[in-house]
Amino acid sequence: MTTKVIYLPLDERPCNYLYPQQLAAMTDLTMVAPPPELLGRKKERADLEGVGVWLKEQCRDADVLIVSLDMLVHGGIVPSRLHHETVESCQRRLDLLRTLKSMNPRLAIYGFNLITRVPAYSSSEEEPEYYDAVGREIYELGWLTDKSGSVGLTEEEQLRLNEVLAAIPGQVLEDYRTRRSVNSAVNGMALDLVEAGVVDYLVIPLDDNSQYGFSAMEQRALTVRAELAGLSDRVAIYPGADEIGCTLFARVFCAAKGFTPALFVRYSSTKGPLCIPKYEDRSLNESIKAHLTSAGAVIADTSAEADAILMVHSPAVGQSEMAETGTALPDRHRSYFSEINTREFVQAMKYYLDAGGLVMLADVALCNGADHLLMKLIHQRGLLGRLEGYAAWNTSGNSLGTVIAHAVIESYYRRLPAESEDERRLGSRRFYISRLIEDWGYQALVRQKVCEESLPGLGASYFALSHAIEEVCARIEAELNRFAEEYLSGQVADRLKVQSVSLPWRRMFEVAFAIETGGVH
Repeated sequence: MTTKVIYLPLDERPCNYLYPQQLAAMTDLTMVAPPPELLGRKKERADLEGVGVWLKEQCRDADVLIVSLDMLVHGGIVPSRLHHETVESCQRRLDLLRTLKSMNPRLAIYGFNLITRVPAYSSSEEEPEYYDAVGREIYELGWLTDKSGSVGLTEEEQLRLNEVLAAIPGQVLEDYRTRRSVNSAVNGMALDLVEAGVVDYLVIPLDDNSQYGFSAMEQRALTVRAELAGLSDRVAIYPGADEIGCTLFARVFCAAKGFTPALFVRYSSTKGPLCIPKYEDRSLNESIKAHLTSAGAVIADTSAEADAILMVHSPAVGQSEMAETGTALPDRHRSYFSEINTREFVQAMKYYLDAGGLVMLADVALCNGADHLLMKLIHQRGLLGRLEGYAAWNTSGNSLGTVIAHAVIESYYRRLPAESEDERRLGSRRFYISRLIEDWGYQALVRQKVCEESLPGLGASYFALSHAIEEVCARIEAELNRFAEEYLSGQVADRLKVQSVSLPWRRMFEVAFAIETGGVH
């Protein structure tokens, strides 16, 4: 009898809505997600009443519910940063989980709820309108307040804290603190649900966080509470966000199969494991351990005993010194040229492949996309078609969670006889190919090219292109097909076409598309 998994995503973007469904389609588990019309769009929240009705209908005979509490309570990730809800209204919506458990006592509930992010820049693209004026100051206020209470401030930092407090209007600060307080209360109520046995496993991801700040303070308080309550085996708190649906599906898969995969982790830089990636608060190796644990996996002691090899292309520096995909090569930190050995990394990759290993690549040396230099080298060595999984999108945590979830699934099926594998394997290969097209082709190459060469002539910009959306999508589609023809055709597929390109939030950050393939390799 197949396991029925109900999935309520964080929002409607492909990374949250489609990726977990695509992973589920590689397995014999069944995943059911809400129809897109129930979900919101960016700042427009979901139909919460409709979502509640849908959950009651679907969970009556389900085995597992993977649920975003941000969606359940606020209607999505961005609405969770904009709401004016009371703690009481949030509690009423969370109580639906108690109802679902009462209706179906065998229902296992895997929940996740973000610690509200504090971006280090001034933009209201995904935040309240006042973030245009004082977003950076709100970030600095959190950073300096936390640092003051933990290790103390220098005289210069104390002066800056005074300036920041003077720059943020009182009503703005009150609005911000009130919303954070409500969201923090929701995380507290989520822990209550774990203690009560309603939620079986809870991830509290740190979204766009840093070493100090409002998020760091909340994380420490939640961690202490979870530890004192004896919940550390059922509650995980670590950097992440949009990949958690994938991670929790991998955990559900492992539980359904009674499977604990062991992944061997191999870095491109000796310093890589100790670097703290940009937008995160802890060393890369500690984050990897957290992602693996939540996905139901462990780190293998040796490559020979591993179920899969996780090749981690890592930076040798962290935080603000870490390069973005758009950083020109000469402008990268000097450690990219002295403390990362991509040639040895690719040679090791070939060795593991030649030995019959299942090899997955987490390309996290840069933020927001692939390292084109590494990927060209892999292409030149003819290895693209031999890898089984890849991710390089957005933050380090986003990439790690996605490729680890894929590795968990593939490592299970690698152990089984190959009969009747064609359809399942095709889904897995299409997911891998899609990651190459989006994370390497779009994020590292096409996005910047279209922004520089096409948007100005259309009177458009990165966040303002609704009036030219069809022309922009057509140019993206053409460029992605050129990329696929140059780098992917022949090595990963005999014939490959990118089509139906769209921009889900009418900006250049995310892209959606479909692919048509001939024989995949």
